Amino acid sequence: MQHQWYKNAIIYSLDVETFIDSDGDGVGDFPGLTKRIDHLAGLGVTCLWLLPFYPSPNRDNGYDIMDYYNVDSRLGTLGDFVEFMHEAGERGIRVIIDLVVNHTSIQHPWFQAARSDKNSKYRNYYVWTEEPSKTGSWHVAFPGVEDSVWEYDEKAEAYYLHHFYKEQPDLNIANPAVQKEIYKIMAFWLALGVSGFRVDAAPFLIEGLGIEGAEKSDLENFLSDMREFLLSRRGDAVLLAEANVAPDKLLTYFGDGDRMHMLFNFWLNQYMFLALARQEAAPICHGLKTLPEIPHIGQWVNFVRHHDELTLSELNDAERQEIFAAFAPEEHMQIYGRGIRRRLPPMVNGDRRRIELIYSLLFSLPGTPLVRYGEEIGMGDDLSLPGRDSVRTPMQWSNEPNGGFSTAPSDALPHPVISQGEYGYQKINVASQQRQSDSLINWMERVIRIRKQCPELGRAQWHILEIDEPSVFAHCCEWEGNAVIVFHNLADQACNVTLKSQQYKYLIDLFCNCEYEPLNGGTHSIPLSAYGYRWFRVDGMH
Repeated sequence: MQHQWYKNAIIYSLDVETFIDSDGDGVGDFPGLTKRIDHLAGLGVTCLWLLPFYPSPNRDNGYDIMDYYNVDSRLGTLGDFVEFMHEAGERGIRVIIDLVVNHTSIQHPWFQAARSDKNSKYRNYYVWTEEPSKTGSWHVAFPGVEDSVWEYDEKAEAYYLHHFYKEQPDLNIANPAVQKEIYKIMAFWLALGVSGFRVDAAPFLIEGLGIEGAEKSDLENFLSDMREFLLSRRGDAVLLAEANVAPDKLLTYFGDGDRMHMLFNFWLNQYMFLALARQEAAPICHGLKTLPEIPHIGQWVNFVRHHDELTLSELNDAERQEIFAAFAPEEHMQIYGRGIRRRLPPMVNGDRRRIELIYSLLFSLPGTPLVRYGEEIGMGDDLSLPGRDSVRTPMQWSNEPNGGFSTAPSDALPHPVISQGEYGYQKINVASQQRQSDSLINWMERVIRIRKQCPELGRAQWHILEIDEPSVFAHCCEWEGNAVIVFHNLADQACNVTLKSQQYKYLIDLFCNCEYEPLNGGTHSIPLSAYGYRWFRVDGMH
């Protein structure tokens, strides 16, 4: 039985280039990350997910890779990576990295060889056609930026497939030689100590568009083969897939417990924001109830925001418009017609009560929570930056120039640090918040500590509790005879909640947003403030 450490992990996601610059060249790097590893350890992080750090022309934030076996020279060396892995391991922090094998950069040597010579073995590493078929816009990952998945290459005298930018030609995953290359990449980084991979763009890996003779079942079975190879090299390693698809397609990625260990819970994330927009619990209940039952070894990864847009693609247009109206009312706050390009605090106008409520939800929903860099201090966004760069600004460490991110001139940075308004680094930074007992970072440390003390939330059988308040989401997680009950009031009005079940006799308050009178034994009328939340451990279950 595989050790299921990931079920109670606290995952933290960052991009090395925007975290901390150690040498003053304006770009974050591994030596800087190594020096700040204690910030993550102090927060309670147990697993770090690193965005791509490979050599890249950076057309797509590093997801266009030129060399799978190296570190971008701006970010350091392989030696710096190994030193970082050592220091992370010393603090009990696992590391997972991006496995980006749906496509390469157009500058990758494989593609350069493929386009130069029809007889090269690399020709069949990619997907070519001389007469592209018409494809629907749903195949295009960046609608409005690209209008087709086929691009003509004059040197190759053929069209190549690309679901993302035209500078990112798709690999031919049905080619056994490509599959072997993927295993080699995995083996290399596993040998350097990583605990697994976040599999980028997983639906495109198994789609088979344009690949002659590709059987969908064979491509899906490649996910099982990846898992088998992974565990042959490291028995406790994991695969976390990015797959924003409808519930009836999600089980493809888990298989019978023999494919991905974890999936991002895009489905629940979208319904959570619908619930927040309506101030009603029903959409969260619907989101949870419509998820498929997954294998015991499988796990959902819940998140509030990540490095891409907040996608609402699985909701209908009316629901999407409700969320836009509540959290992104202006057109420049939206992207691709389906998502929001803002961080959370500006979406709720900096309302600390709502920020706490939403992160309390994140840490108590069934599954493993993911925190993105800067969320611990409530960083904002820069909507003057293009596209998804609005939420990729450098980490704000202090009120020093560039927010303490770098000593370089500000124009040398990958993106400008937020320096104006309520979310400027002068007001929002790690150093000042660590000095304030009631700061968001100290609250975040506390919720992470309590989450670690409630393994039921990561491993449990969950069920939604029947209550009499439509604005309150209440659920229970039970595991090995223990239970935790959590209440979240999504509305801006205080209320009293009555539990209809008499199963739970004594409730011990673990975590709440304000002082309440102690509950009397057997009493099940529970007060909640506006945007209030309460976590209880059940003491003595009937």
